[in-house]
Amino acid sequence: MKKKLKEILPPEYAPDVCSPYDIIGNIAIIRLTDTSKNAGPTIAKAIMSTHKNVKTVLAQTSPIKGDFRLRELKHVAGENRTETVYKESGCSFAVDVEKCYFSPRLLHERIRIARLVKAGEIVVNMFAGVGTFSIIIAKHSNVAKVYSIDINPVAVQYMRDNIRANGVYGKVIPILAEAREFIEEKLFHVANRVLMPLPEKALEYLPNALMALKAPRGWIHYYDFEYAAKAENPVEKVKQRVTEKLESLSSTFEIPYGRVVRTTGPNWYQIALDISVIQ
Repeated sequence: MKKKLKEILPPEYAPDVCSPYDIIGNIAIIRLTDTSKNAGPTIAKAIMSTHKNVKTVLAQTSPIKGDFRLRELKHVAGENRTETVYKESGCSFAVDVEKCYFSPRLLHERIRIARLVKAGEIVVNMFAGVGTFSIIIAKHSNVAKVYSIDINPVAVQYMRDNIRANGVYGKVIPILAEAREFIEEKLFHVANRVLMPLPEKALEYLPNALMALKAPRGWIHYYDFEYAAKAENPVEKVKQRVTEKLESLSSTFEIPYGRVVRTTGPNWYQIALDISVIQ
């Protein structure tokens, strides 16, 4: 792709045209700068000629924001639509990328967590979106039940459809609710594992994740963003912050696993931690 774009675009666009882009089903989502926005149709044409399955190219024109974690999208090329079907780990997910948060960049994490789940476990997914984590866990483990919570009603409707489409009805329970409130009211001390795939709110909601775990031991799969200068370790910085938070809650715990999931910008990283908690 970089080579193709350099061949067809003027040299002044070179620093800006090779930023990462997402392919979700047959939709590609690109990010254009002030410099490269005029080249949007040319970039879109190159993507569609390289990835023959892509039928629509959209440009992200705002950061992800709000309780529903949505972004503004502008049609650039191809079919003018925002709904697609994404496939991962033998599962398929219908999604409207304009009305639901969705990232294809956690595919390794989704199958990694699914392979950790033991037979008969109960899982609480605090920020489930259209159900990707929850459904992949249900398809690739002998989990007893996944309580799959999201606050976005459109995402939860897609989640319900995806549950049926992937044959996990009864295993994955779709819940339209604010996760913190629902755990306090309905899911107190029920889970063997809690998923927290929303870095923006993970630290704030950590007390509620603890609340959902049942004795004697449970796991929290925690995701966060971290800035780290060249000499700093972003995983250790997140571990330190989480340690301080859990110690303030008088928890007994250890953090045996942490890794950089991906870079999200210059010196910014998404981090995954597996936290073992003794209740």
